[in-house]
Amino acid sequence: MTIRNWIKFFFMCMVIGGIVTGVAGIIIRWNFFQPYLADGEIVEFLAAFGWMILLGFTMSVIAQAGFFAYLTIHQVGVGVFKTLTLWNWVQALLILIVLFDLIVFRFAPSAQDYKDWLFYIGLLLVLVFGAIATAIKKVQLTDKKHILVSALFFMIVITSLEWIIALMGRQENIDTYVALLLFPLVAVNAYQLLALPKYNAKSDEDRKKLEARRKERQQSVKKKAEA
Repeated sequence: MTIRNWIKFFFMCMVIGGIVTGVAGIIIRWNFFQPYLADGEIVEFLAAFGWMILLGFTMSVIAQAGFFAYLTIHQVGVGVFKTLTLWNWVQALLILIVLFDLIVFRFAPSAQDYKDWLFYIGLLLVLVFGAIATAIKKVQLTDKKHILVSALFFMIVITSLEWIIALMGRQENIDTYVALLLFPLVAVNAYQLLALPKYNAKSDEDRKKLEARRKERQQSVKKKAEA
């Protein structure tokens, strides 16, 4: 990917993370935002909304770091296990382990009653169904069925590792942030997985155009020298 397209990719992810977190923040933390609107404190409302967007930018950067780390892990995994089929089986096993870990070691210790379980199961469904939808779309875009498991692995395992920042918290209102931080991670990771090939293709086009212009300049200089 060229620097120009990487910058576009980076800022697009930032925008998605900021918007999703801002909107999710107003919905999830409406009790926090509503008094500002009721009292006509627009500046305070905008300041709180801006903080949510900034939080989304931060989660976007974390998601992008996780994505490029996964690209390295994927290449190493294929190299270590020799075949993509075996690596896919390993990834499938790791998906099950991570889901088990989320339920038993992250959700269960914090769940006090059935309402807590409904809350955590709802978040798990957002993660899993978001991953499934993204993976299916990825297969449709690439027409490569074997990429399904890798896409699921990235969307579930890597997103969960990025989400661990909130899951390990023990503050009084930590569940608010557990819910809030999941949405930008899923959104940004889905965008990265689906949009990266477009940016790579655009980078290839840019390199070809640059090479064509370079050859034209060389031919122009050669003609002037011969004249």
